[in-house]
Amino acid sequence: MPDGLFIIGRSLFFLLLLFITTKVLGKKQISELSFFEYVAGITIGSIAGEVVTGLESNMFHGVLALIVFGFVTFLVNYLAIKRKKFSDFAEGKGTVVIKDGKILEENLKKEKYTIDELSALLRQKDIFKIADVEFAVLEPRGNLSTLLKRENRPLTPRDLQMKMPNEKEPQTVIMDGNIVDEPLRCAGKGRGWLYTELEKLGVTLDNVFLGQVDSYGELTVDLYDDKIQVPEPAQRPLLLATLKKAQADLEIFSLETNCTKSKAMYKKNAALLQETIEKLTPYLNG
Repeated sequence: MPDGLFIIGRSLFFLLLLFITTKVLGKKQISELSFFEYVAGITIGSIAGEVVTGLESNMFHGVLALIVFGFVTFLVNYLAIKRKKFSDFAEGKGTVVIKDGKILEENLKKEKYTIDELSALLRQKDIFKIADVEFAVLEPRGNLSTLLKRENRPLTPRDLQMKMPNEKEPQTVIMDGNIVDEPLRCAGKGRGWLYTELEKLGVTLDNVFLGQVDSYGELTVDLYDDKIQVPEPAQRPLLLATLKKAQADLEIFSLETNCTKSKAMYKKNAALLQETIEKLTPYLNG
């Protein structure tokens, strides 16, 4: 058999074998690697490359080596799941490198990291001042986990004691100019509603590349023609503005009337409507 065809045959065989081995070992092999997985991955690849191109070598020896390395890697992963101590040994443990805004130099040296490398990892998280960091851990897979000091953390609705609505998964109801009926039903909508919303936006179904219905029942679209500006859905902001106007009108009526009974009625309803607005504002804002 010509050498070229022999190499092609071997290449296809080992490509299939490596694919099967990776599938058995799991997704972990193609994500961030631990020390052992890094070494095993390089070795398996080197063995495959050597056997594929080394015409004088015995192919079955290479197959045996791949099986051995694949089995050992699988065994290490299995033991790491079952035994915490073995996991710490094979995959490593997280190392604290910043505590209370101060760098732990000994731990940094132990992990063979420089100040510049640590600063680069912090900048990737948009942190430029080490004193702002409460706690930072260098994970076994090389990424940095950080916790900012409380005064430097961004405010959340919970900090402001604001009640926020639950978000649901957006339903993709239009793909490549075609209506997808199943997600449309899941969103509790029909084709009639969809055509009406497209008409409100001033677009045709043919020009819609992607259309989604969010948890509020609003349709957003991405068009093939990016030069066309599509207005943002405005039902919720308009409803909020209408409620605020109605509440303001009730307060004005209470000030303008001379009837004591009417004044009390307007004030009472203005207060009730204000409570309703406060409850609905998180749901109706943008």
